[in-house]
Amino acid sequence: MTTTAPGPLRSNDPGSPYRGRPVPRALGWAVPGGGRAANAEPGVMWQGTTTQVCGLYPFAVSSGAAPPGVPIGHHMHTAEPIGLDPAEWLRQGLVSNTGMWIQGQPGIGKSTIVKRLMTGLVAFGFTAVVPGDVKGEYTRLVEHLEGRVWRIGRGLHSLNPLDAGPLRAALAQSSGQDYVRLEETIRARRLSLLEALVVIVRRAEITVTERRLLGVALDLTVEGTSQADEPTIPDVVRVLTNPPGQLLDIAACDNKLSFRRDVRDLVNTLELLCAGAIRGLFDRPSSISADLDTPALSLDISALDNDEDEVVAAAMLSSWAWAAAVIDGSSALGRRRNIFRVQDELWRALRVAPGLVERSDRVTRLGRHRGEISAQVTHSLDDLEALPTEADRAKARGMAQRNGVMVLGGMADKELAAVNQISPLTASEAAMVRAWAAPPTWVTGSAHPGRGRYLIKSGERTGLPVALSLMPSERDLYNTDLAWQDHTGQRR
Repeated sequence: MTTTAPGPLRSNDPGSPYRGRPVPRALGWAVPGGGRAANAEPGVMWQGTTTQVCGLYPFAVSSGAAPPGVPIGHHMHTAEPIGLDPAEWLRQGLVSNTGMWIQGQPGIGKSTIVKRLMTGLVAFGFTAVVPGDVKGEYTRLVEHLEGRVWRIGRGLHSLNPLDAGPLRAALAQSSGQDYVRLEETIRARRLSLLEALVVIVRRAEITVTERRLLGVALDLTVEGTSQADEPTIPDVVRVLTNPPGQLLDIAACDNKLSFRRDVRDLVNTLELLCAGAIRGLFDRPSSISADLDTPALSLDISALDNDEDEVVAAAMLSSWAWAAAVIDGSSALGRRRNIFRVQDELWRALRVAPGLVERSDRVTRLGRHRGEISAQVTHSLDDLEALPTEADRAKARGMAQRNGVMVLGGMADKELAAVNQISPLTASEAAMVRAWAAPPTWVTGSAHPGRGRYLIKSGERTGLPVALSLMPSERDLYNTDLAWQDHTGQRR
């Protein structure tokens, strides 16, 4: 039986573009040259940047992401890659300074994003400095980056608070105005730190007379110290216990006996730094050395984590001051490096006694003109309210507000209200950060909704919601839950 292929159909629909003409079948005409296809290929998906696509489809808009910098994840709404580098953002005019404020609940990954940023910035040529690592959680990373870790504690290394570090070497190579400037910088930092240590031990402010006595005693101690040695706190105590006439005049005393009686509180406070709970830590010459040619440098004080607050505070402030001297000294010696400095748990030092916020700022002040990115990490703005005086709390809020970049993790409504006073959040941003605060159910085995999720804010511009995904090697290197794992590496 012979069949004949049906002829082409013709459309009689007045609205059809094929009216009066042959209509092609779904797969083409089954005639020679008719373009017959055995099957229809699926549609092809093309991708393009939002800048290009929005011209083709006007409802697509760019998210406003700032890609330059260390890759820290993808935009949670557009999947764009997000880079973070406050130094590069400063050069491009996106931020006014390179300070970073990082805040969120414990366990959501604050240290993780700091460690990712540290790893990337070191690869960009920065030197990472972690002064006063209270928990020792950056030690493994610093060692992995082939940096240097100094462990401070009893039976470990000691740190002399009056150690000027490389600033002394820079002073020896200077002359004229540069010499005077460096000399005054060293003196100001030594004196501010010495005052801070007295305030920590005493848990109260010092008097004007005591400040003058400390300044003169420090000057006399430095004059009596050889160029090969650094002054120590016991040296200052010896000057105060054997006072020259200059000190007697300041205290308005006629003889040494009355002087020792009047300043016994100050002398006993300094003696506690040498013979009290922190004996052997800050009353000896430093057993550590400075080297900014290393990719990373850390002062690990985790051995003191279980000590009294004043011990930890003294260790943190001394570490901050030493690190600042290292950075300034290396720059003065012409070995300038861009610095990424991490200050974690900073409020643990500042809440011990009044006036420590301002004094810590004096001994650690560097700034963007020194080529430094600073990251200040905290759990809660409630830490500000734990400071002793309203003046301290106001200065601490100013420290938070002055940072050019805020990185926010999951937090509750109370925290969001406080953050909103510093960096305004939209309703959708606040809802998103609030949703990251806690798991929605009691079902075990599910991932915490806020783990690895951050909102990056700068000024009043729309924030960047970022999801950070780790490489396998990073999961082990950045892990801060080692104490909760059994010998197989599984969570208990």
